[in-house]
Amino acid sequence: MTTTLPDVKRAEEYFQAKMSFTTGPVELDRWLREGEDLVVVDVRAVEDYSSGHVPGAINLPREEWVTGEGLRKDALNVLYCYSQVCHLAAAAAVVLAGQGYPVMEMEGGFDEWKGHKLEVEN
Repeated sequence: MTTTLPDVKRAEEYFQAKMSFTTGPVELDRWLREGEDLVVVDVRAVEDYSSGHVPGAINLPREEWVTGEGLRKDALNVLYCYSQVCHLAAAAAVVLAGQGYPVMEMEGGFDEWKGHKLEVEN
């Protein structure tokens, strides 16, 4: 087996873009504690949001993405869903960015937030 070296320029572009559009739970927690001007958006189903979510997060399940209710066009909107393998937040980001909302995805979703033993609001 021969390993192919990745294209260095493409790698640089990929990771620059990744850092521009994703964050992790620890960084988001720090931003919240520091009072950063942002909206945290839980795109999971209403019942899952109700059983626990990131403190201060609004709930915007799939059927409400088109409304953009609670989002802001003058601030960063950080989206999250269930887990690392869930693509709801990425799908919502496509829709909401298309409507002019600045968006970022929290990688790992709510599972990763809980995995870091960060505060959960009910």
